[in-house]
Amino acid sequence: MQTPYLLIFSSVLVYVIKLCLDFRRQVKAVGNLPGFRTIFPATTPIAHFLPHIPGILPGRLHMASLQHKEFDRFGCDIISMVNVWPKPSVTLSIADAEAIKEITSARARFPKPIEQYGPLRIFGGNIIASEDEEWKRHRKVANPAFSERNNRMVWEETVKIVNSMFETAWRDETNIEVDNCVCITMPLALLVIGRAGFGRSVSWESDQKLPPGHKIFPEWAMNLTNKLRTVNLAYQEIEIYMQEMIDERRNAVTKAERYDLFSSLLDASDKDEDGSTKLTDMELKGNIFIFMLAGHETTAHTLGFCFGLLALYQIEQEILHQHISTVLSDGRQPTYEDMNLLTYCTAVFYETLRLFPPAMIIPKTSTEDTSLVYESPEGQRRVAIIPNGARILFNLPGLHYNPKYWKDPQEFRPKRFLEEYNRDAFLPFSSGARSCLGRRFFECEGIAILTKIVQKYKIEVLEESRFAHETFHERCTRVLSTTNGITLAPTRVPLVFRRRH
Repeated sequence: MQTPYLLIFSSVLVYVIKLCLDFRRQVKAVGNLPGFRTIFPATTPIAHFLPHIPGILPGRLHMASLQHKEFDRFGCDIISMVNVWPKPSVTLSIADAEAIKEITSARARFPKPIEQYGPLRIFGGNIIASEDEEWKRHRKVANPAFSERNNRMVWEETVKIVNSMFETAWRDETNIEVDNCVCITMPLALLVIGRAGFGRSVSWESDQKLPPGHKIFPEWAMNLTNKLRTVNLAYQEIEIYMQEMIDERRNAVTKAERYDLFSSLLDASDKDEDGSTKLTDMELKGNIFIFMLAGHETTAHTLGFCFGLLALYQIEQEILHQHISTVLSDGRQPTYEDMNLLTYCTAVFYETLRLFPPAMIIPKTSTEDTSLVYESPEGQRRVAIIPNGARILFNLPGLHYNPKYWKDPQEFRPKRFLEEYNRDAFLPFSSGARSCLGRRFFECEGIAILTKIVQKYKIEVLEESRFAHETFHERCTRVLSTTNGITLAPTRVPLVFRRRH
């Protein structure tokens, strides 16, 4: 009777010994580079919900705990995470600008791990969730869509939409109080992407109406609160919208001249005579979804953080207002030509992105045994060994808060972007060939909204009796609290917009 138990025990023991030996090999493979040694990897699902547990988990990726603290703890800007289970593997977290630049310029050695982007292919292949030849095909079709003509359209439509908000939603109100600033920035960003991204003529009020043939919630479930049913319906509805747009543009008797992203994407694909870059309807929908996600959520959340920072740092807000008043001396509407003159607006926007990068982590993988040169905090050159198959994470908070590149990195100091700074240490749009194609679209929209609102309104933190005795540090922590979603999001930014006289 003891034989089966002995066999089971022996099998388990052999398995554990093998894991331990493989674990030791992985630690040696990275040259004993300092870092975490844990049972579970940083990429395991439970790691997103639990804090650091020594020997068990590296800990969740949270803005408050990330920044540059992990790198300070281990004394270097590349740290290793070696886990035991389900199989020993290596993950490297990098906050060194030189090493990151080498990785982004060597795409064959460090490709994008496409398998991690499966959820973004929900409607079809697209420019974000693709690599190699497939990515080149998407890039070739999408590139003409992000033209200077489209950038101008983004700016002009954004100004119109903000004016519409002033004239309708805010009307003659002197003070506009919001429990969460994102309740303003989300609709603004959605209206802009609707017009400049998809050619829909929208306004602040008219776009709140549901078009015929669509529904918000199924009749039989009107009294239910099941989130999954809502998400499922949203998925179905957005696919219907996208297919309708494709069919409408393709079947139109008279082809209207359009400069929005979607029309440019569709035209570039349909004009491909040899079929080498032509996109299927699924791929068109995949790219439409990515444009909408990237052009909506990231802008809304960045502006939420931006307005929160300006409300907390009134001196910086006053400097910004004076700058806007100087550029737009007669109180006129900002034009696309003014964008390059609104340098402090850009600086405020960039400083917000430095402090709160929308994507905290950019993943890569190593396809061979290689190495990276990086610099120690003391300025010494070091070499990190990178084994084949290692997961690599660009740690953007670690990079953006690295004192090696940024003086007083915890401070909100927009002026730093009007001075010389290490551009390789600023990565909210990634870098290299895979850098964000829609960067200018994003900047035009965000800077136009920022300019318009600060030109006309003073922003303050909403006073609440329950927080009457908090210190400035406590207020900053509360107002700038973050939540991890698809992108980094503000938890709650309660503000008051007071009309300037």
